[in-house]
Amino acid sequence: MNKALIALAIGGFGIGMTEFVIMGILPDVASALDISIPQAGHFISAYALGVVVGAPLLTAFGGKWPAHKTLLLLMVWFTVFNSLSAFANSYELLLVSRFLSGLPHGAFFGIGAVVAGQLAKPGKSAQAIAIMFTGLTLANVFGVPLGTYLGHNYSWNVSFMLVGIIGLLAIASVKFWMPELPKSSSEGIRKDLNILKRGELWMVVLLTTIGTGGFFAWYSYIAPLITKVAGHPEGFVSYVMILAGVGMVIGNLIGAKLAEKFSPIYAVIMSMILMVFALIINAYVAENQIAILVMTFLIATIAFCLSTPIQMVMINSAKGSESLGSSMNQSAFNMGNASGAYFAGLPIAFGYSFTSASLVGAVMAGLGVFVALTIILIRKRKEGVLETAS
Repeated sequence: MNKALIALAIGGFGIGMTEFVIMGILPDVASALDISIPQAGHFISAYALGVVVGAPLLTAFGGKWPAHKTLLLLMVWFTVFNSLSAFANSYELLLVSRFLSGLPHGAFFGIGAVVAGQLAKPGKSAQAIAIMFTGLTLANVFGVPLGTYLGHNYSWNVSFMLVGIIGLLAIASVKFWMPELPKSSSEGIRKDLNILKRGELWMVVLLTTIGTGGFFAWYSYIAPLITKVAGHPEGFVSYVMILAGVGMVIGNLIGAKLAEKFSPIYAVIMSMILMVFALIINAYVAENQIAILVMTFLIATIAFCLSTPIQMVMINSAKGSESLGSSMNQSAFNMGNASGAYFAGLPIAFGYSFTSASLVGAVMAGLGVFVALTIILIRKRKEGVLETAS
């Protein structure tokens, strides 16, 4: 079981690296392909779009096969198209390969989270899911800085070659360490799709999109916040990213403990309330070079306290079709990424300080709290109806 969870974590490491390393090597990619940096930003959007499209689609179609075989095929897909990205020699080819690279992202995490819960000892499913997400957080500590360094000093292609190598390790680990498992969908595609009729499930999608959007509103503009507001040199940003990555690792582990001590939905609410206060404080202390470092670590820690509990909230809301619901939550994470960056960019575009991004994030996280409370009310109303019927 432990080896199986490590296999999921290796896959998560590769996925986390390919998602975030492009942000660090964007100028290098733009220069090599002779395009503008805003055009190169399309590669980030293409990957996110691939995640949103691929998560429910590949999970639904992959449900007909045993989960261990589906996870293996997803990693093969991931490795092939990330390796092809390294050899793309034009804007169009890299755009297509980035989109195709993103397709297995959500399905792997969605099915993987359900599998991790099934492999765990009773009462330890939160810790098992957290182990899988540890791969994603460790990618921000080691993989992304290494990929950025190689991309800057050698070639951006090397960064994606490294992702391909990690993909090969993930394929081998899933192949040899993952036990034989039943189908990820026992009901079939048509019955799985019936969960889309559940109002509570769409509320969880909204919760993830808005709530995690609060984190991405801040994280999307962390570089100018560090350099232009706090006054740190540009070369210092990579070290700050490592600091944030360490916070993500710690927060992921704390979140698993919170989900076990309290119910997952209450762990989500507590984390989002803390995020609101942390983001507000960050906006007012960002000019202090020491305080901005402390707040970067704290915000990253608090934000990733959400990863496991919010995934468990979705799994609980998608009973009978857990893998499909879990993968949809990964789509919601990426919609949160896009929406957070967009809404935080609006006041900046109107001439406000980069600290306004933190305040936008606080508002989004606060709205997430209200959505979470609404989910609790929906569940209590259901329980009341069932009790009345019985």
